[in-house]
Amino acid sequence: MSEKDLGWDFHLRKLSVSGRDSNTANDPASDPSLLPSVKKLHALCKTENSEDLVARVYTSVNKIFQRAAASLSQSRTSNGLLLLAILQFYLDFGEIVLHDADPSLRTFFRSCLSREFADPVVAEATLEFLINNKKKLLTSFPNLLPQFFPLLLKLIAWNGERLEKLFLNAFPALISPGSFLPLFPSLVDLPILVVALEKVEKSSGPLIGSSIASIQKNTAPKMLLALMDEAYTGSTIEDGVGDSEYEDNSAIDVADPLFLELLKDENDGIAERPWSSPVMTAILQTSVNSPYSDKLKAVLSLTPRLLDVYFSIALQTVNNSLICALIPLLMSRYATIFPDKIFSYEVRKRLLEFMLSTFQCSPNFIALLKKPIMDRLGEAYDSPVKTELALQLCWAIGEHGGGGGSHKDEARELFESLELLLYENLSSSRVGMTQEVSLDKDTYRRSSQSRLLCFVVTAIAKLATHHRELIPRARVSLGKVARSRISDARVWRRACDFLGLMKDPAICSSILGPSRPTQGTAQKVGSINWSEGSKKMIAHIPFYILGEQEGEAYCVPVDIHSYASHAHVLHLGVPLR
Repeated sequence: MSEKDLGWDFHLRKLSVSGRDSNTANDPASDPSLLPSVKKLHALCKTENSEDLVARVYTSVNKIFQRAAASLSQSRTSNGLLLLAILQFYLDFGEIVLHDADPSLRTFFRSCLSREFADPVVAEATLEFLINNKKKLLTSFPNLLPQFFPLLLKLIAWNGERLEKLFLNAFPALISPGSFLPLFPSLVDLPILVVALEKVEKSSGPLIGSSIASIQKNTAPKMLLALMDEAYTGSTIEDGVGDSEYEDNSAIDVADPLFLELLKDENDGIAERPWSSPVMTAILQTSVNSPYSDKLKAVLSLTPRLLDVYFSIALQTVNNSLICALIPLLMSRYATIFPDKIFSYEVRKRLLEFMLSTFQCSPNFIALLKKPIMDRLGEAYDSPVKTELALQLCWAIGEHGGGGGSHKDEARELFESLELLLYENLSSSRVGMTQEVSLDKDTYRRSSQSRLLCFVVTAIAKLATHHRELIPRARVSLGKVARSRISDARVWRRACDFLGLMKDPAICSSILGPSRPTQGTAQKVGSINWSEGSKKMIAHIPFYILGEQEGEAYCVPVDIHSYASHAHVLHLGVPLR
């Protein structure tokens, strides 16, 4: 018998003996020599290319897989590496032995990885397995990874930047039509997931080898009670002794759904998360006021990069229906983000960039989403963060004409919302912008209102330029601002500028009209195509329009390229006549 045959026979006997040994039959992973034998036989099957040998090996490794899967709840040994090696055998030779790997893969995720995701060795091996088999998994089991993305997010949340490169490589496979929408809030909430996992570890011991699902189903959930107390109310279990509130399970019932949602393993759609509830406020406040753990610091840094990949894939491959459905989620989550200053800034910046990019690519989204947009405009003064979102939405409404020329009804409704926002807050927008900067909160609030109203006035003028039937109403609105002496100087000045500009329709259309022709329409006669500024560097424009002065109109050479790049923010000094 050749040396190769001897090696082959030795490893096969090893698998067979392992199945009969009473010490390892109920816990195959407890035999450390079993994993090398499985890998060796796998390699021999590849080199020999013999279906008969593959069938013989399959019989043995399949028995080991089934025994290992059945013993996971009682096993004290890590089974992850052994099961991954057998899963690789299934994927490589499943067609030869007619083995459907889907149930085995799901067993691994549900029964093994859910217990061992905190083990850095198993986590790294799992990501390498997913990357090496990405094409096969996406082709043969397209719904597998999107279904278990919450579990895989726990894997990266707990192991941090050490596995970032591997996870970013595997991450695109988690995105599918069924996971695209629920994946977004899970990504934004990665820091809160870390906080929840750390609380579980603190209350129940190391996460490796224990199932969070079994902890949640404990018939005497003392750990869960302590966790809810400490994480959500800031107190400890001892603080509640003798308190009737804790004798009644209602306090746990309120918090428990949130806890279960954060720590779930499988994607079951978008759940309603009570982010505005006192429970969530408490856990966020407790987390921010406590020193950050290394895991939390790593996730705060990692999450914006994951969002970059998510949004990049969305713009390239996801259909418009899903993107349109995502935008209201972005709006609703814009003000509810883990309250770390740097993290919230980085995340909100990406949300705005993606939202404005989608409006640029598909202006009709503004018309389709007029209801959530109008709702956000109505919340403009609830907080500085919501003011900033409303400001950006005002800009998008004006820039893209409320969805385009074919959406006149929606544009009119958006125009009415802008009018309402203007009229309701006109009297409170006066801020002395020439005064020294004050740290007074009321002064800051009024300054923020004034900045928003500048964008509202601009949006009204631009929207009326897109839809000329709105011009009479726009003149009335801007005229009220121009006649008001109690409004902020910036708001008053901008309204005067736009009123004067509207008296010259050609220039008004060029400056306030669409930056590019609406799809299917030609450039309007008399309009200037600002995108050609680099080819037409010099033009004669009446100086009194640009110089904020009255007097005889005379011409001066102007750099059109520079002017065009700032046309949407210039304060055009057109006098009222």
